[in-house]
Amino acid sequence: MALNVIKKAIEEGKMRCPECKGSVKQFDKYVETCDSVWDGAGDSGLETKGAKVTLICGNDKCEWRERTEYWSEYIED
Repeated sequence: MALNVIKKAIEEGKMRCPECKGSVKQFDKYVETCDSVWDGAGDSGLETKGAKVTLICGNDKCEWRERTEYWSEYIED
């Protein structure tokens, strides 16, 4: 779910770089964080807590990049 939100925000130009105020152009190293894993008697599951991603500005002369689990803070409506 979070991956789709990140992709959509970048495609629509809604994710903003805090340094140059331009739209973030790309992301890297997306991973969902694990809250719990359980396995037993033929029943198993994985519960996720959130997601971490490296945001990359990609605009001219702006080298901002950040590894964060608070990626939603960079989305403007």
